Amino acid sequence: MDMLAMLEDHWWWLILAALLGIGEVLMPGVFLIWVAIAAAVTGLAAMALPVGISLQFLIFAMLCLIAVWGGRRWYAANPVSSEDPLLNDRTARLIGEVVTVTEAIENGRGRVKVGDGVWSCHGPEAPVGARVRIVGAEASILRVEPV
Repeated sequence: MDMLAMLEDHWWWLILAALLGIGEVLMPGVFLIWVAIAAAVTGLAAMALPVGISLQFLIFAMLCLIAVWGGRRWYAANPVSSEDPLLNDRTARLIGEVVTVTEAIENGRGRVKVGDGVWSCHGPEAPVGARVRIVGAEASILRVEPV
């Protein structure tokens, strides 16, 4: 009976691989697929070889490490281009925008209205109400120049 139970262990690995594959499709994060591949190979190895469950977990752990390492290397060599590379860089997205000075720029420091917020800025002297263009940013402080 123990041999029969050991031979059927491969189905659990293959089911796990299928569930992880489905999880990757539903929640794409390019990570679950590598673990799914490791589970599938472990299931195929358990199907072909009469190995105990502890050795199956060891095979799965080793394959997970190898698959994730290989996946990271592959994605490093083949980066996925973004349709919006500045998506998470708010200050870089503001470069080129024309904004209004809300607090006069004196001694190189002032504040400008950007959208519905007010940001600190560096730039040449400008009175309240003047229009300036954002030309750069240092952390959350915008660099501006007169329009």
